Amino acid sequence: MVTKDLSVSLCGLQLANPVVPASGTFGFGLELADSFDLNLLGGISLKGTTREARFGNPTPRIAECTAGMINSVGLQNPGIEVLVTEKAPALRKIYRGAIIANISGFSVEEYAYNCGRADACPDIDLIEVNVSCPNVHAGGMAFGTDPASAASVTKAVREVVRHKPVFIKLSPNVTDIVSIAKACEDAGADGITLINTLLGMRIDIKKRKPVIANKMGGFSGPAVFPLALRMVYQVAHACGIPVMGCGGVRRAEDVIEMMMAGATAVQVGAENLRNPMACPEIVAALPALMDSLGINSLQEIIGTV
Repeated sequence: MVTKDLSVSLCGLQLANPVVPASGTFGFGLELADSFDLNLLGGISLKGTTREARFGNPTPRIAECTAGMINSVGLQNPGIEVLVTEKAPALRKIYRGAIIANISGFSVEEYAYNCGRADACPDIDLIEVNVSCPNVHAGGMAFGTDPASAASVTKAVREVVRHKPVFIKLSPNVTDIVSIAKACEDAGADGITLINTLLGMRIDIKKRKPVIANKMGGFSGPAVFPLALRMVYQVAHACGIPVMGCGGVRRAEDVIEMMMAGATAVQVGAENLRNPMACPEIVAALPALMDSLGINSLQEIIGTV
């Protein structure tokens, strides 16, 4: 078998391969460091971070579903200062790939502050802005469900981030994902990550109440892959900035599909919770799959469909 080139270039960052554990499914990376060599991964998207530490939502927070799961963790995290002074530096000591800070906020000002702190951290390579958070100044509507709101966050972040690429992670809970992605691109985004989770719900029919304490939560897993793939395809072909695909990815074949649809890198989310070895297993499976498909370089198949 001819040696295969798994590397990709993402906004000037050279990734050894396109496989990236998605935010919220891999902690801060350190938690899995004893399980396998983290340097097998192209990048790691760290746990979503807010300005202040958050305990998260009440339990139960997880509900099993056919071909997926619902979670309502509620952005439990230690806060931005712990991320930039402890978590990212500790990970950098053992990991040479791309460290991605996933940033959340409940106001434009909070997003800007958090991203400014992440930009100043030498151990962070890329900033991923999660605009699925509720805007506390707009009745709780998520920033990412409206082009103008998503653009306002992007613009504010772009004004304070001087050194790192900025990717906006979009919610699929919208009617026109392309208009929102283009608004972010016009406001200065360097790239788009999609999709975040869909809004889902389960009911315990014996107790006659929702399984999740918060009633609803984010639905993810293999069941959402076709929808995620469709949105990656639409945005990648409508925008001139790179896309990181995410949503239901669980095997090497899914990575190839995402890249053919237009993704430069591919994140693995819920599958990490089912199988913590999912990412290294996918990376290991890619060369043989590429050989069977006549692919020598992954970079060459991006957006070929």
